[in-house]
Amino acid sequence: MAFTTFINIITAIFCFAVLVQSLRMMRSLDAVKGAGAALPQMITALDMATGQASKVLAELKETLSTDGSANAHVLSQAMEIRDELSVMVGIANATADRLVEESGNRRTDDGDQTFELSEIAA
Repeated sequence: MAFTTFINIITAIFCFAVLVQSLRMMRSLDAVKGAGAALPQMITALDMATGQASKVLAELKETLSTDGSANAHVLSQAMEIRDELSVMVGIANATADRLVEESGNRRTDDGDQTFELSEIAA
């Protein structure tokens, strides 16, 4: 086989490959054109969804800002109540300690008095 014949065959293969590729591109372009009618609808739907998401985010931001300040107020009140309760618990503990101490003192005093009464009776 001559060199020129070989080159001609390779050129023919390349031409055939170009024809096949151009057919594939035409089909792809037709598919894009067919989808092109739906493209404006998709853009409109995305635009509406973006607008709704912006509204929801604005409302959420407003809600969180008001709820956050309300929660901070409730938290400060709870901290004040906690401090008052800790003072009350401290007072109750001191009172309980005094009562236990007095109870112990009375038992020893009652024991002494009982002993003295038994001595007097004897």
